[in-house]
Amino acid sequence: MALHPVLETVTARIIERSKPSRGAYLAHLEAARIKGVQRGALSCTNLAHGFAAFPANDKLVLKEVKKPSVAIISSYNDMLSAHQPFEGYPQLIKQAVREVGAVAQFAGGAPAMCDGVTQGQPGMELSLFSRDAIAMAAAVALSHNMFDSAVYLGVCDKIVPGLLIGALHFGHLPAVFVPAGPMTTGLSNSEKAKIRQLYAQGKVGREELLEGEAKSYHGAGTCTFYGTANSNQMLMEVMGLHLPGAAFISPNTPLRDELTKAAARRAAVITAQSDEYLPVGHVVDEKSIVNAIVALLTTGGSTNHTLHLVAIAKAAGIVIDWNDFDELSRVVPLLTRIYPNGDADVNHFHAAGGTGFVIRELLDAGLLHDDVTTILGKGLRAHAAEPFLGENGQGVVWKDAPLESGDEKVLRKAGAPFSADGGMVLVKGNLGRAVMKVSAVKPEHRTVEAPALVFNSQEAFMADYKAGKLDRDFVAVIRFQGPRANGMPELHALTPALANLQDAGRHVALVTDGRMSGASGKVPAAIHVSPEILAGGPLGLVRDGDMIRLCANTGTLEALVDSAAWHARAMATADLSPNQVGMGRELFAMFRNSVCEAEKGATTFPLPSPIPTTVGLHDQDPVGNTVPGSDEDFSMKKEA
Repeated sequence: MALHPVLETVTARIIERSKPSRGAYLAHLEAARIKGVQRGALSCTNLAHGFAAFPANDKLVLKEVKKPSVAIISSYNDMLSAHQPFEGYPQLIKQAVREVGAVAQFAGGAPAMCDGVTQGQPGMELSLFSRDAIAMAAAVALSHNMFDSAVYLGVCDKIVPGLLIGALHFGHLPAVFVPAGPMTTGLSNSEKAKIRQLYAQGKVGREELLEGEAKSYHGAGTCTFYGTANSNQMLMEVMGLHLPGAAFISPNTPLRDELTKAAARRAAVITAQSDEYLPVGHVVDEKSIVNAIVALLTTGGSTNHTLHLVAIAKAAGIVIDWNDFDELSRVVPLLTRIYPNGDADVNHFHAAGGTGFVIRELLDAGLLHDDVTTILGKGLRAHAAEPFLGENGQGVVWKDAPLESGDEKVLRKAGAPFSADGGMVLVKGNLGRAVMKVSAVKPEHRTVEAPALVFNSQEAFMADYKAGKLDRDFVAVIRFQGPRANGMPELHALTPALANLQDAGRHVALVTDGRMSGASGKVPAAIHVSPEILAGGPLGLVRDGDMIRLCANTGTLEALVDSAAWHARAMATADLSPNQVGMGRELFAMFRNSVCEAEKGATTFPLPSPIPTTVGLHDQDPVGNTVPGSDEDFSMKKEA
């Protein structure tokens, strides 16, 4: 199937735009490679420290400095349901890699926080920056230079992007991502949302609310709605960093364990010592990033990835922006209906055909690049598959993804989609640039023109809502929620209240420099407004009563104010001192002070720059060929 011309155009533009930084990145990778095992560069003292507590037989393998060593980097903790299943993974991984003549060590842990626990709390202001902290934690784990590849255990919102950013900064090492899977289905997502709206109206109490939430979030595994956590898993599949079909197999099942062991073995056999060397810095390239954007759009995934994918790409020297998302969204069909873009959960989606079905449909429609490298060492079509237990319940076998959807209310073919577009648009105007997710917004709500009501926090908005002051048409402008101001928290508390007002017939919308995440629902919302006020953004010029026009159809985000009067206004200010201290926020001041704007990934890490010619990375064992490489060079070396 020929590629769609828009996919070709956007990809070519990204490749051209990224040439300087991608070239610098690939030069870093080439310079970081070592002939033989990585620990061969260590002194005897270094190496002895590195295996002092290792089991005797594994220590012998490390002493020989011949066989590969696999790092395990995990976000395990047993408070968070999504990460609790990782407790037993290290032993499974260690035994599995021994079976192929390698060894594995638990290299380090990464912090994992849950937006579901911190939403509406001060701790949420650490959430976005935890992504960069996780990347740094992964780098610390790998800095010992003991390892030839790594398996990364992570699931949720900032954890997988953070781990992948960390992995890409060690892009000369192969990386295999291993998920934990979703919890089994509990209370339906639609019923959960109904209870939340009733609570916001004061029609049910806290006891009923907690009971409903507990029935929804009831066991080990990821939350079952299609938020950022499950969007992460979809993207890892389409980028070829998971084994095929691994994303949505529930925890504590035989297939889940067999997939984990198979992933560990794969990590051990794609190192530089093998004929299948697959460094993650080459697996993640411009085409795989485009594939990830397409997968996000076709599944109605989390708006958080308009930040995270930009930051991930940046770590690999690739430059993308919201224009790329917008142009692809216009031609990528919506193939799924998963809550909040429908009633089904991810378990239902998996049963209907899952990731393999989506990948095959998009490949056949010319909307994904097949000519990419994955951890299988093949093109992407090899991932259009579904895993099953092998003979006698041992190992994993893969079968082609089903040809027909098991439920067309949840999953459809590319020729008969739910919508002809991906439901995520760029809106822009004199208020800046913002992302708008409309896959769950009805057409009659996609344009709102109403007076602004300005708030400096979601708490201030909720106080007015509970006081009955918001029974009218309006556009809520929630400002000083950007990464520089307070870490860009998610504003979940607004969703039920705005939904109630919309259901009551009011024309309402949200404009904010904060986030709404994968839980973005049926109310029109322009989020991630960039640049934020502290970076000179015009959201600080809005005043109560200004007519605001938000239109997804025309891509408009405008304050309908006379231009001269607009530019004569002073920028709004706010006392942000309460957001600077408490709940650890003071420790994250360095992030707030150095973060870039939302459209550039809201990250503190710069694009790769050229290696100084006077500095060598490996004085003990320099690489034979340190000339800046390319993805084409890598492909030729593999074939050779």
